Amino acid sequence: MCGIVGAVAQRQVSGILVEGLRRLEYRGYDSAGVALLGTQGRIECIKRTGKVAALSESLDAAPLDGVTGIAHTRWATHGRPSEANAHPHTSNGRLALVHNGIIENHVELRARLTAAGYEFRSETDTEVIVHLIDQLRQGGLSLLEAVKRAVSALHGAFAIAVIASDEPHRVIAARKGSPLVVGIGIGENFVASDQMALRQVTDRVIFLEEGDIVDVTTLGVRITDATGRDVQRPIERLGEAADHADKGAFRHYMLKEIHEQPRAIANTLRGRIGEDHIYEQAFGVAADEVFANVAAVQIVACGTSYHSGLVARYWIEEHVGIPCAVEIASEFRYRKLVVADNTLFVTISQSGETADTLAALRLAHTLGYRSTLTICNAPQSSLVRESHLAIMTEAGAEIGVASTKAFTTQLVALMLLTAVLAKRGGADAAHERAFVAAMHRLPGLVEQVLALDERIKDVAEQFVEKRHALFLGRGVQYPVAMEGALKLKEISYIHAEAYAAGELKHGPLALVDEDMPVVTVAPNNELLEKLRSNLAEVQARGGRLYVFADEQAGFTDSDTVTVVQMPHVPAILEPVVYTVPLQLLSYHVAVMKGTDVDQPRNLAKSVTVE
Repeated sequence: MCGIVGAVAQRQVSGILVEGLRRLEYRGYDSAGVALLGTQGRIECIKRTGKVAALSESLDAAPLDGVTGIAHTRWATHGRPSEANAHPHTSNGRLALVHNGIIENHVELRARLTAAGYEFRSETDTEVIVHLIDQLRQGGLSLLEAVKRAVSALHGAFAIAVIASDEPHRVIAARKGSPLVVGIGIGENFVASDQMALRQVTDRVIFLEEGDIVDVTTLGVRITDATGRDVQRPIERLGEAADHADKGAFRHYMLKEIHEQPRAIANTLRGRIGEDHIYEQAFGVAADEVFANVAAVQIVACGTSYHSGLVARYWIEEHVGIPCAVEIASEFRYRKLVVADNTLFVTISQSGETADTLAALRLAHTLGYRSTLTICNAPQSSLVRESHLAIMTEAGAEIGVASTKAFTTQLVALMLLTAVLAKRGGADAAHERAFVAAMHRLPGLVEQVLALDERIKDVAEQFVEKRHALFLGRGVQYPVAMEGALKLKEISYIHAEAYAAGELKHGPLALVDEDMPVVTVAPNNELLEKLRSNLAEVQARGGRLYVFADEQAGFTDSDTVTVVQMPHVPAILEPVVYTVPLQLLSYHVAVMKGTDVDQPRNLAKSVTVE
C-alpha cells in the first residue's frame, strides 16, 4: 500500500499521475514512483524515497514522456523504504506493476519464479506478481488473460494496476480486498485507489466491486467480475464534497480539521434529528426490521474508531440496558467466537476500507448475527456496500493522518444509535427529548472549547521537552483519555499511555515524578470525587497535573496543577466535548517539536492491510 494512480490518454500523463499522487499524500507513505510507456514502446520507470516532491523534481530534471502510465506511493510492509522496494516494479522491461495490499503466498511464488530464472531486485511481496504475470504471458496469453490467471494464484488482499510494453494504450487493474475506482473521461480513462486522486481529471467514476478486473483503454473500460463474466457497474458523479481539500488559512490540515468539527457535527446531525425526536430511518430503509428485538451489540473497530466504540459501550449499557461488547478487529477475527441471540454487529471505520474491520464484517456474515451496521465516512466504501445498514458520519475529507473530526462524528453517530435503541427498548419520550436537546447544543459547545486554543497552546509549551506522559480518565472519560494519549504519541512522538484513574495504585503510580506530566479530564459528574482522590495520589508523589475541568468542578491552578476551565455540558456530550482540547494539546506540542503533523512517520491514513 498506499496509493495507486493509472492513466490511458491521448496526451502526456506524467503530470496527471504525479498530481494524483499528491492528492493521496494524506494517506502516509515512504516512497513514490511512476512508470510510463513511451512512444518507442519502452517502459521507463523512476522511483524516489521520501515525498512526492522528490519524484516530481526528478521528473522535472529528466522528463518521461508517455500517454499510458501508472504511479504509486508506498507504505512499507515487506522490505524497508528504499528505491529498490518502491513501486512500480518491472519484469524484464516488458511489464510494470503497482500494488496495494499483501500477498500471503509470496514466499512460495518467489521460490517458484526464482527456479524459473526470474531475478528479484526487491524485498517486496509485490515483485512476485509482476514476474508471475510475465511468466504467464510467455505462454502466449494477453495481458488481460495473464492478469486473470495470476490473480487466481494470489492469496491475500490486493489491488493492482499493470502495463505492458507490447500493449500500449491499456492499463489492466484488479481488486481483491483493497479498493479501486475507475475514472471515466473523453478519449481517456483512469484508475486509482481513491477517487480523490482522479478529481483533477474527471467527476465520473466507477467503484469496482470485490473480485473485479478492469481493462482500461482510451476507447472505454471493460469490467469482468470474480466469476469471469462481463458486467456493467454504475457510473457515479462526484459532488463538490469530493474536491481535494486545501488548508485554507490554517497551517496544517489537522488544525483545519479540528476547527471544522462544529460544522462536521452539525452535518452529521442534519436530517437525522428533529426538534425533539430522532429519525430512525436515517440508518437506512431496513432500520425498522434490523433494530427490532436487538438484545445485544457487538462493536468491532481499529485505532481511533475502537476508542469511539468504547465510549458507546458506556452509553448503550446505561441508556439501552443491553450488553455491548467492543473488540479490536484484528483480535476479533482470529479467535473462537460465541454469538448471543439477536446481536447487532457494528463496524466503525473512517475510510470503510480498513482491512481487519472489513474482514471481521465478512466473518460476522457467517456467524449468525442478527444484522450488520457500519458507521463510516466513505459512502462508496466496501464496509458500506457490504453492511445491511450504514450511517455516514458526514465529516468531509479528512487529510491529516491523526483522526480528529472523524472521531467526534463517529461519537455523534453512536449517540444517535444509542438513542434509537433506547427508544426501541422502551425509553419514554422525555428520554428522547433530552438526547435531542443535548445534540442540538453540541456544535455550539465545541465552538466554545475551540475558543480555548490560545490557553491550550500555552499549556503545550510545558510538554515540549517531555519524553513520556500519562492520561487519566474515569468512566466514559477513560476512552477519551485513551484517544488523547494516542493523539499525542501519533504526532509528537512523545510516549503517552492512558489509564483508568482508579488503576493508578495498581502500577502506573510508580512512574509518576516531576518529569512525568499527568493529563486528566474532569467533568462535573458522579465520579468527580473519586477522581479527586486519584489526583491527590499524583500530587503526593511530586507529579505535575494538567486538568481539563468543568468550570463548576472547583479546580484551580497551583504550583503543581494547571487547569483549563471547560464549559459545563450535559453528561451525554462529555466524551465529545472533552476530546477536542486533547486534540489541540497534541497539535500544539507537535508543532513546537517540529514534527510532521499531517503525515507522522510510519503511519498511514487508511490501513488496507493487516
